[in-house]
Amino acid sequence: MKFFVDTADVKDIRELSELGLIDGVTTNPSLILKSGRDITEVTKEICDIVDGPVSAEVAATEYDEMIREGKVLAKIADNICIKLPLTLDGLRACRTLSGEGHAVNVTLCFSANQALLAAKAGATFISPFIGRLDDMAIDGMDLIREIRVIYDNYGFETEILAASIRTVNHVKEAALIGADVATVPPATIRSLVKHPLTDKGLEAFLADWKKTGQKIG
Repeated sequence: MKFFVDTADVKDIRELSELGLIDGVTTNPSLILKSGRDITEVTKEICDIVDGPVSAEVAATEYDEMIREGKVLAKIADNICIKLPLTLDGLRACRTLSGEGHAVNVTLCFSANQALLAAKAGATFISPFIGRLDDMAIDGMDLIREIRVIYDNYGFETEILAASIRTVNHVKEAALIGADVATVPPATIRSLVKHPLTDKGLEAFLADWKKTGQKIG
């Protein structure tokens, strides 16, 4: 499974990229607002850091303006993936932009039917929102399972990008189900490495090594 980092914080992106832990980046208007920076400037900097897809989202809600904004975003860098909302206008724009060779991430997916439509519209990625479904007492992982079955049934090439991930268990479950990508906040990516038994074992090894009085090299 590929990891995308869900942030517009350049410091976090650079650090995780240098560790070799991320394959791409997802941003949205809320993350751009949080960064406090100009969308074009920060997106260009992110694209210079990572080689993989960088999702940049349109702000428009109508087809013609989506196309205009999408093409503006696409000019920022070759690895831009245009992010569109899962509406009828968004699906129409997805068909147009993907048909012109642009990568497209269709976002705000909350049902398998929506995911089916996005695949038929030629989406590169579909972004089902796990955490927001969990907030409504609906198991977000059930949606990932349903989409996986539908896409496998018909050979759709659209990749399932598990989004709105809140916990390390979300990451594990998405990987077990077969999501192609998980887009994860920086803090959650860092938490994946943590386990109390790892810390305890390392502490014991270091204590024993100190008792040997040896040095390596």
